Amino acid sequence: MAEFDIHRETVIKAEPEQVQALIDDFHQWRKWSPWEDTDPNMERVYSGADRGIGARYFWSGNRKAGRGDMEITSATHDAIGIKLHFEKPWRATNQVTFEFRPEAGGTEVTWRMTGQQTGAQALFGKLVPMDKLVGKDFEKGLAQLKAAAES
Repeated sequence: MAEFDIHRETVIKAEPEQVQALIDDFHQWRKWSPWEDTDPNMERVYSGADRGIGARYFWSGNRKAGRGDMEITSATHDAIGIKLHFEKPWRATNQVTFEFRPEAGGTEVTWRMTGQQTGAQALFGKLVPMDKLVGKDFEKGLAQLKAAAES
């Protein structure tokens, strides 16, 4: 079993509340998520709360987009926690956290995903680390989040 912790940070010239509003409402993810453009025909279903704790998002798309769901499990001034469940291209359940720290003139945002790789995934992870698989996506997503929040 191999544990992983992937994280990237950026500073966004916006108040924490502005940034959080783009994250705790899954409808807003279309503005910045690095995976939203992987499949123009991707199916999206929103359920539960409109935003914040209990908000849910299901997606199903092509091979690149995969299939899974997310649920916001915690939301404070400092962080938003999300349970992420993948069905395809592989089965996995991970914890995602967006952390917010006020900075002079903006907000430092850290996007973190933690989890464990087991079985074949652990073996694959020795060849291609999770950070290499999704790190660039986090960088792209944070850049797009920054652009959306600062516009």
